[in-house]
Parts: sequence; C-alpha cells; structure tokens
Amino acid sequence: MLIIILFFVCHWYLSLFMQTFLQHRYAAHGAFSMSRFWERFFYIVAYVTQGSSYISPRAYAIMHRMHHAYTDTEKDPHSPMFDTSIFKMMWHTRDVSMGIYEKTLEVEPRFLKNVPDWPLLDKIANSWASRLGWIAIYISIYVVYAPSAWWFLLLPIHMLMLPIHGMIINWFAHKYGSKNFTMKNTSTNLFKLDLLMMGEGYHNNHHKNPSSTNFGFRWYELDPTYGVIRLLSWLKIIRIHKLAVIPVV
Repeated sequence: MLIIILFFVCHWYLSLFMQTFLQHRYAAHGAFSMSRFWERFFYIVAYVTQGSSYISPRAYAIMHRMHHAYTDTEKDPHSPMFDTSIFKMMWHTRDVSMGIYEKTLEVEPRFLKNVPDWPLLDKIANSWASRLGWIAIYISIYVVYAPSAWWFLLLPIHMLMLPIHGMIINWFAHKYGSKNFTMKNTSTNLFKLDLLMMGEGYHNNHHKNPSSTNFGFRWYELDPTYGVIRLLSWLKIIRIHKLAVIPVV
C-alpha cells in the first residue's frame, strides 16, 4: 500500500511541477530563460513524469496565451462561462490543444512568438504507442503493488493527470475562491495556501501578473514552484526575467 501511495503522490507532484514550470511559466509566459541543453533536459523530464497525459509545451503555450487574451469569452479554450460541464470543458480544451498541435486550428500570429518546440519528442509523446505504453506501466505497478482492487480506481487519474490538473484550475478557479484583484474576468485564488497545486491555485494573482515567476501575492500565499525556480536560478540553470517581490499586506 505504501508503494502505491508514494507512486501516486510522486506522480501527482512531479507531473504538476513540470506543467507549471515548463509548459506554463516557461513556454507560455517566458518568465525565465534557459539554454537549449536545459530546455531539452526538462522536456525529457516532463515526458517521463507526465507520461500518457503529456502535452506539447508549444501547444500548451499557445492555448494558454489564448486563454489570457480571451478569458471568459467564446474564444476562451476553457471557460465555465461557455462550457456547461467539467467534462465538456475538458473535451473542448482537448480539441483546441490537438488543433494547435496538428496545426489544423488557425492561430493568431501574436500567440506564436518565442514558443519552444521539439517536434521529434512531441511526435513520440503524442503517439498512441507512447500513451498506451505509459498506461501499461501504470497498470503494471498497480498489479504488482496494489493491496486490493479498490486501489485501481486511482488509475484514471494517472492516465489523465495533466487534464485533471488543468480542470481543477480552469473550472474551479473561475467559479470558487477569493480575489486579491478585481479584474474583468472570473479568475479566483482557489486556496489561501496552495500546497495541492504548487501555486497554480493562485489563479487570480496570476491573471493580474501573468509573467511573474511567483504566483503568490500576500505573505502567506506560499508558491512552492517559485522556491524551486529560485534554486534553479541560483544554480545558474535558468535566468529569471522578472523577480517577483511579495509585498507585506
């Protein structure tokens, strides 16, 4: 049982960290830069940790930029305002993401600027062979270590890890929570202290300052991902473009 719990927790947080670090803060917003070597390194880490739910950083970045530009309108790739259920929103998001990846969806040139791209790895990761291979690995781990069949109910979360992370923020953080900033959109801070989503839950703060590396604003709004980013900056692995200062309020 302990191995299954550890596997689930590690998969949740490692895949989430790579999503917020690579796909979101780096690819979509360019909050920091890195060399080609480190970019490719983190691509591989993202692929390994995200497995069957891996999303092309290029496609993610373009879609997320569209979300900021079109928040709460019909052009928003994922909005509770226009998608009548969580599942419809997730499927709509999937359609937009695949349209961008396969280049069948027309995208405004402003969303294409300075997005990272590794076509070969994206092609491998988005293949059915890769996705089914990762799913087989998840199932095998549960077959070997799960103490009962009930634990197999966690498998769909492993298989759809990134879409589930996105659903938590894109649905609930536009319907529930609190606001530090009044803006012309429905974004909220889903948690007062966001340990579950590693800072992604401070969605209202993020909409106010999209390119900030630190999603926290108030002194108690700890952003775990920001701490790792500062460490990587100190190690000279990345170069932060804008250091976020947390005001005492």
